[in-house]
Amino acid sequence: MPVTDERVHSVRAFNRFYTNLIGALRGGLLDTPYPLTEARVIFELGRAETTQVADLRRILDIDRGHLSRLLARLEADELIIRQRSASDGRRQVIHLSDRGRATFATLTTRADDEVRNLLGPLSESHQMRLIEAMDAIRTIIERPASQPSVVIRPLGPGDLGWVVHRHGVLYASEYGWDETFEGLVAQIVGDFARDRDDRRESAWIAEVDGEPAGSIFCTKREEDVAQLRLLLVEPGSRGLGIGGRLVEECIRFARRAGYRQMMLWTNDVLIAARRIYEKAGFKLVEEGPHRSFGKDLVEQTWVLSL
Repeated sequence: MPVTDERVHSVRAFNRFYTNLIGALRGGLLDTPYPLTEARVIFELGRAETTQVADLRRILDIDRGHLSRLLARLEADELIIRQRSASDGRRQVIHLSDRGRATFATLTTRADDEVRNLLGPLSESHQMRLIEAMDAIRTIIERPASQPSVVIRPLGPGDLGWVVHRHGVLYASEYGWDETFEGLVAQIVGDFARDRDDRRESAWIAEVDGEPAGSIFCTKREEDVAQLRLLLVEPGSRGLGIGGRLVEECIRFARRAGYRQMMLWTNDVLIAARRIYEKAGFKLVEEGPHRSFGKDLVEQTWVLSL
């Protein structure tokens, strides 16, 4: 997926902000004589009784020569003890000395205090938002790109609000549509929540690794005609086949509910969605120009025999 210069600059700006925030550029981390890399080595060694040098390199993703020099400095300061492995003489193991354990305890205490000072002025809700955002960063970056977990599930609490919000945000950013579109989505969702016929109407949310990533609704248009509405897939989750799976789920439900036909209304600028509809067997039966959502558009009606 292409990455814009603006996004690159945003990530770099955040990196500069955060390295300043945690004092990564200071000569000594947390008012100790040890810069960030050496402090991280001490921290990793403090988490275990003994650590193999090869494992330490893997954990820190650090060059062999650089790590060797770091360990030599820490050994000269009498913070670590290096020995040959009892089980494999070719391997070297390291553990903290008593002095190293004391330094590890100091670094841990000061790091905890620094985080408490960071979180302390924030409200409870802002603290939770910050932690959730940090968790999201880790989850997104650590997730294997080839193995996302995709689940299509029924609506749950809070999902209707999410559908309205994400439609408003995405269609404004991607197509420049104004707030009247979000108002239309809110009306559709509100009508669904108030008047839903559980036997003949339903809706689904797509989740990727536990986070909402898409939506679709099946509503009653006429006694024997269902309407597919509010298909959406988050930009970061496109290319995973989510749109097609949502449409298939909607069609299966409509058939089980006894509808003989399904229709949908869309606009020709929604090219990716149109391709999904065509692949599912929908046929374009009507189109024409109109002015909606602050734009000149071409509306389209598609139908599928069930």
